Amino acid sequence: MISYARVLLSFAICCILGYVAPSDGKAAAASYREAQWEELVPQSWHPELAFEGLDWENLSDDDPRVEKAFELFMAEWAKAPVNEQVDGQRIKIPGFVAPLDWENDAALKEFLLVPYFGACIHSPPPPANQIIYIRLEKPLKGIRSMDAIWAYGVILLEKNDSGSMGASGYSMRLDKVELYK
Repeated sequence: MISYARVLLSFAICCILGYVAPSDGKAAAASYREAQWEELVPQSWHPELAFEGLDWENLSDDDPRVEKAFELFMAEWAKAPVNEQVDGQRIKIPGFVAPLDWENDAALKEFLLVPYFGACIHSPPPPANQIIYIRLEKPLKGIRSMDAIWAYGVILLEKNDSGSMGASGYSMRLDKVELYK
């Protein structure tokens, strides 16, 4: 059973601390700019403002305000705005694989790239501006659920709803994948 109060508290902490993507400090290939997850979030987006006035300390899961706040939280996450300045850029970005579709249970055909381990597998998923949808023309072997990778490609502003796995605000035309080291 989901503890809505804990989910909302986690949301508040994420808003305050931000998302931290791993970085190994190696230079990116010349044709790809190394991107950070934080730059996918517009500086003007402040989702925590929707929850001003909530008394986090005195909320319990059976409080009707918690269920309403959780619904608002999920709506804010699904419609999280994207950073239009990154549209069409060739980037290299680290992240974790959240599989959506496999070919013969061996080759990955479609997945979400997410900024932290367990994202989209656990509820709730990250906001849409922290999820990149990737559909492969040629299925990819050797990648497993929650593998850490470097994704190289062109990032696009494109919404996609993957149901319980989350809504993505971006897609990527993937050129290359490397396991993260």
